[in-house]
Amino acid sequence: MDRKQFITTAALAAAATTIPNSIIARNQSKKITSIKPPKLSEGDTLALISPAGFISEEELAEAVDNLENLGFNTVASPNVLKKSGYLAGTDRERADDVNWAFANPDVNGIVCTRGGWGINRMLDFLDYGLIKSNPKVLTGYSDITSLLYGIYSQTGVVCFHGPVGTSTFNDYSVEMFNNVLMKTDAPIDFVNADELENSTNPDYNRVTIREGSGTGELTGGNLSLIVSLIGTKYDIDLTGKILFIEEVREEPYRIDRMLTHMIMATNISKCAAIAIGVFSRCNVKGDESGITNSFTLQEVLRDKLSPLNIPVAYGLSFGHIINKMILPFGIKAELNANEKTLRLLEPATV
Repeated sequence: MDRKQFITTAALAAAATTIPNSIIARNQSKKITSIKPPKLSEGDTLALISPAGFISEEELAEAVDNLENLGFNTVASPNVLKKSGYLAGTDRERADDVNWAFANPDVNGIVCTRGGWGINRMLDFLDYGLIKSNPKVLTGYSDITSLLYGIYSQTGVVCFHGPVGTSTFNDYSVEMFNNVLMKTDAPIDFVNADELENSTNPDYNRVTIREGSGTGELTGGNLSLIVSLIGTKYDIDLTGKILFIEEVREEPYRIDRMLTHMIMATNISKCAAIAIGVFSRCNVKGDESGITNSFTLQEVLRDKLSPLNIPVAYGLSFGHIINKMILPFGIKAELNANEKTLRLLEPATV
């Protein structure tokens, strides 16, 4: 190897070894102070926004019915039915709707119509000063994870990993909605739902991966989206946090890849605990993937997370499932991994 090639190779190697540490140091240096939004009350107006994938007029009508049946008024954002490829409008249009909902004095809370993809693309267009000055309940899951991360990391406004407008608002989900978003009671014990598939589908098995209990502020969401934000200014320091994660339609090797990246690139080992929801349809399908003798989902989770030496439990009631907990960013909670239970230790709203 000549001298020029050696210097270039050495420089690239040095950069590769220092990037993760610089990322972690940058994110650890930012302390976030949580700002709780006002609680919702019956008769309040909820804005429906589509910050990710597009929806049809029928789906919008379904979302309106769901929320009005809970006793709320609704208003649709200006671009809620826009379509641009697989997105609900351009990046700017979707960001404008988020800004509009926070700025509108007649809007008390914000519900995303659906997930999909696209929020990462428009995070830089959000008016975080405006959002911080007008804290409001905002709820959604799946791709909405990125919106929750962006808002909480840049403003401290508590936002909520919960149902979207087109979710199933059954008794369990409605009780969660009322207890977390419409009251200021604490503590709140989250009781896992009795899913119909519990006894027949291994996705719904409740498992203690690492025993113990941990207390910390909640942060998390969809694993793919969390990983996509590592190294950006929207990433959140995990020190002392209860990280909650869920996923859908990702085979075990992909889960392995994402968790391995998190372990290499973040300080996940400094979490107080990890609460895992349902990883729906994430077990290997040999006839589809061509993979034989694959690790199961549970084997991957145990292999990657048990060595972290922090409490970890799988199978809590959140994710791409019918019955959904509502999990607030930045609110102190306790995970008992032995019992597979989660408790909110303080109100999420004021």
